Parts: sequence; C-alpha cells; structure tokens
Amino acid sequence: MKVKKRKIDILVLSDIHLGSFGCRAHELLQYLHTIKPKKVILNGDIIDVWQFRKYYFPKSHLKVIRIFLSWLTKGIKVYYITGNHDEVMRRFKGIKIGSLSVLNSLVLKDREKSFWFFHGDVFDVTMKHSKWLAKLGGVGYDLLIILNTIVNKISKLLGKGKISLSQKVKDSVKNAVKYINDYEDTAISIAIDNGYDAVICGHIHQPAMRTVTNEKGTVEYLNSGDWIENLTALEYTSGQWSLYKYYEDPVAQNVSKKNLTKSEKKIKQLFKEMVTEFDFRVA
Repeated sequence: MKVKKRKIDILVLSDIHLGSFGCRAHELLQYLHTIKPKKVILNGDIIDVWQFRKYYFPKSHLKVIRIFLSWLTKGIKVYYITGNHDEVMRRFKGIKIGSLSVLNSLVLKDREKSFWFFHGDVFDVTMKHSKWLAKLGGVGYDLLIILNTIVNKISKLLGKGKISLSQKVKDSVKNAVKYINDYEDTAISIAIDNGYDAVICGHIHQPAMRTVTNEKGTVEYLNSGDWIENLTALEYTSGQWSLYKYYEDPVAQNVSKKNLTKSEKKIKQLFKEMVTEFDFRVA
C-alpha cells in the first residue's frame, strides 16, 4: 500500500552518523518515505567521517544519501550545516551547487520570525582543545551503541522493553548533565542577545523543544536529537515547530522493505562516486 506523504515546510535532521555502526538508517528511510519537505536542514554529523571505513557503509546508509540527492534533483532547497563528525565538509563552506548550500550556520526567516540553525560543536571545549579526546569518546560511544543493540535483542527475547545504556550513563554522570545544561543555556543566551525567535541545534543527541524566557527576552530552544538512539527530527509546518519521534509514528514503522528497495547496482556506483569525489579523510 502506497504511503500518503505528509507535507513539511522545513525538515531538520542532525546526528545521523552514516557510516557508523550505531546509525539507524533503516528507520530513517522509513520516516523519509512518509514526508515531502519544501526545505531541508541537515544540521551536522550526517556522515560520521571519524568512524568512516570503506569496508563498512551498508546499503541502507547509501539509500539515505540517494534520497538526499533526489531532493536536489527536484529542486528542494537543502542546507548542509557542518558538524564535528563531518568537519571535512567545512572545506566546502560557502559552496552552492543547484539547490544545495554548505554552511557553518544559517539564519532563515518565516512569517517575520527568525530561526538560527547551527550544529553546536562550537561550544564544545574538548573539540577546541582536545580533539583526540573527543574522537576517542566517539569511538567509545559507538562501542556502547553496539553493546546496547545486543542488550536490547536479549531484552526483546525476554519480553522486556528497550534499554538506553548511553542515556543511563548521561543521567548518572553529573558532569554530563552539567555539560548539556551549560550547552543549552549558552545557545539560548546567545540567541536571545541576537534577537532570534528560535535557535535550532544538534550535537548533544538530546531532542528538545521548549520556550525559555530570561531578563533579556524569550526564545524557542529546539534540538533535533539524533538517529542513533532517539530517532527524532524537527518539523516546521504552517508556522509551528514540532518534534518528530519515530517510536511514536506507526505509519513510518509500517513502511515495508519493498518500498525501500532500490537498484543495488546504482547504489554501489553511488558509493564509488561518493568516495572518489569527497575523499573522506580527516587531517
């Protein structure tokens, strides 16, 4: 049965981490087959260059890229905002090819409201001063996600629900909680100082949508979350933001594998061209 696609004015996706073991590309494909966006913000860490290996890039990950490319061929405006895991894209900052723009940050206006988009790693002290430590943490996180997948399979066999090990780690470590709070407070403060109506981030894998007021003003803080654990996105339609959650969407979950099937030959060719064109190597 063909899925009727929902129309979205602005779609925000971040922290997909294509090329990593933790990426939930199949679920993302199911979601993407249920929507029809007018504008797309890819807000950082789309391809995980830190974990990128030529021997590991599943078909489902390539199919996600195919959908992004299909949007470009249809003239859908796509803004690629660079993150830390795909920092190799920063060499292309300012480039515009057709309906694709590569940026470090973006301000969009709609209905006299201004929205500030950026990934968020600019606030990360470890990224500025100890990049090797951040990369080591990325590897550890990937291993934790693999372990989490195994744990959840066992949990499912026992008739129990899903468990998020990384979330439990974040919730139990005071420094992690403080980091997230500081990150959000900083983004909110800068957005209010600059008169933005909303600030939209990624990076910390913590989906959020709330209105914050301080002595200087009010702003809407939004975080698109990730496609490793939370499987979330942000949607803007008819002047309103909403937080999409895959686990609460039975329509996307019921998209059949048949609807996701594409030519294997074309997918393999796309992968070869992608590796050749961008030469994914981190200095």
